Amino acid sequence: MRTIGVTTGIKRSSSDGPYLLAGACAVLGGAGLVLALSHADSPLRGPLALFFLLAAPGAAFAAALRGLDPWARVLTSAAGAIAVVMLVSQGMLAVHRWSVDGGVLAVGILSGSAFLLQWAVRRLRGGVARDIMKRMGKIH
Repeated sequence: MRTIGVTTGIKRSSSDGPYLLAGACAVLGGAGLVLALSHADSPLRGPLALFFLLAAPGAAFAAALRGLDPWARVLTSAAGAIAVVMLVSQGMLAVHRWSVDGGVLAVGILSGSAFLLQWAVRRLRGGVARDIMKRMGKIH
């Protein structure tokens, strides 16, 4: 006797997991940023703001270090994120301009700048490399 299975028509791929995790982390980080800057009285404000403060620079480091082994990338990104947060807070304390909003914004701006810079460098390198290869006759 043969068992007939029910299919839903939705194909699930095992390669969707990292993208779903990255999307969920982006949503959590964005929620942490909004809660921290709006001074909301929520019990999730502290943990989500801390998640943003560590995830934003960590993701920027991870995006810039694509060539490394995954575990080395995670370790380097975590160390870099902690270093960025510590340097921002130490710099703001040194000039007597510390505020929670300022710290969150500074880390967000530095992380966003790092993302844009590495994107621009990759795009520029790709375009320049393609032009050189065309001139050498390797690509038509």
